Amino acid sequence: MSESADGSAGLSQLRTIADYQFGADAGAALFPPSESLTVKRTTSGRPQQVHADAGRIVSFGTDGRFTLGLEGGRRLAAALEHPAYRVVVDDESEPFVREEKNVFAKFVLEVGDEIRPGDEVLVVHERGELLAVGTAELDADAIRDFETGMAVNVREGAPAET
Repeated sequence: MSESADGSAGLSQLRTIADYQFGADAGAALFPPSESLTVKRTTSGRPQQVHADAGRIVSFGTDGRFTLGLEGGRRLAAALEHPAYRVVVDDESEPFVREEKNVFAKFVLEVGDEIRPGDEVLVVHERGELLAVGTAELDADAIRDFETGMAVNVREGAPAET
């Protein structure tokens, strides 16, 4: 079941959830009122995924939290101040992250202070380019301090632009 969303159809509630999960104005960045979005729903009517012409923005989990698609990651990267919800890596990690390999703590250069285990995060290159989206496995302090261990479980990598 899918419907076109024109700003009503529950998007105001989804904006509120995004603001709670990612901070003020994240909802407007993910789901701009002026854009025509498609909301895929379960048979019971619960939002399942939100798509834009450019791709999947988010999936809405049964736990009431969003998991980001690459398009959602791009939108948040543009809207949130650096380094919020970002895990920053360098050239050495870039090709692996793009291929959806996980990010390990020893390769992280910088991390947003608010990150907790289970948070949706953006994996970005030190140049600022979005490389992937995924789920943090450790909190920000542990990512900074640990020399071993997985920092981010990468879900979707961004192909290299040619």
